[in-house]
Amino acid sequence: MTRQQRIWSWSAVALVVAAALLGLAVERVASRAREVGSRFGYLPDPEGTRQFLAELDHPTFGDAGREAMREARGVDTFLYRHVEKAHQKVYGLPWKCWNQGDHGSCVSFAFALGSYTGQSVDFTQGRMPRPPPEVATEPIYGGSRTAARMPPQARNTGGDGSYGGAAARWIAGRCKDPTLGGILYRQVYGSVDLTSYSIPRSIAWGRDGVPLELAREANKVKAVAVAQVRTWEELCAAIERGSPVVLCSTVGYGRWDNRNPTRDADGFLPRQKPWAHAMLCWGVRHQKNGSPRDGGLIQNSWSERWCGGPKWPHDQPDGSFWASRTDIQAALDQGDSFAIGGVDGFEWRVLDHGEWFEPAPPAAPVLQQPARVIAGLFSLAP
Repeated sequence: MTRQQRIWSWSAVALVVAAALLGLAVERVASRAREVGSRFGYLPDPEGTRQFLAELDHPTFGDAGREAMREARGVDTFLYRHVEKAHQKVYGLPWKCWNQGDHGSCVSFAFALGSYTGQSVDFTQGRMPRPPPEVATEPIYGGSRTAARMPPQARNTGGDGSYGGAAARWIAGRCKDPTLGGILYRQVYGSVDLTSYSIPRSIAWGRDGVPLELAREANKVKAVAVAQVRTWEELCAAIERGSPVVLCSTVGYGRWDNRNPTRDADGFLPRQKPWAHAMLCWGVRHQKNGSPRDGGLIQNSWSERWCGGPKWPHDQPDGSFWASRTDIQAALDQGDSFAIGGVDGFEWRVLDHGEWFEPAPPAAPVLQQPARVIAGLFSLAP
């Protein structure tokens, strides 16, 4: 073999190796894209949300919560601490960040956690006799994709995902068939065990709808009030009175391939590449109270391992981050974010934070069996 032939031979080998490495890199990037992309699941439907808002007597929080808008004083508020107390009472364990897994069910996770948070606040404020069990996501996912659409869909054949207006209609029991919709808990209903999250069940119910008997069972426990949140001021007033806000938008806080972004020294994440995602805002802090900037605490549904870096305060939940007022307003501007009202709707109340001032003391576990809760945030069906 001549020297020229050897050069060409080695060049061919190098070319093959480079092509193989490039193919591997492309597949890894594509795999990561599929993995991360499937963890979203927000499908905006502006017309669907507009139709739902037209059904409400008081569609916006500025209208439904006028007293709260007048009385709110900009108090730093951390609603996750109420969830922690209720969770300890029921399960004897600390609350852990939920994980939607490889399924585009973020809307149902955000609305379920929002419902659970509102009930937990009602419990700590003495408006519910017992702490609530966790709220099941699968019925909200299935219902928001089928019966809560207008017109209702008997079968949804279009991939994963949902939107805020449909999920709000479902938990409020405002479907075309008024006997359907509401919430179910993480417990056993007859032959159906909802104690653990099931992706196959979520997919099946998102395609075929919630089984009729369970959809009617959910109707026994309905949201007293839901309202669109349009401004930072509305969001702050809602959270200060104890109503968390589900943010449904394309405002994102990390690269598509960045599974574990890092919070800055103040616990914030910057806005980056768009996400079609739904998350729960369940805390606010204000610059006038000493925070470096106004911000809202956003809880994601990608497990406690997602997102690292400093926290504020020290008991900030895993899997959460602070977002700036500007970034939250950008999400609200998209028009599909909702506050979830308590037993008194959106009537103003000053939350009793009790011992929950910074630093927050650790909660003492108290084991109690989950009980079906039919009061508080939700109303009994007649």
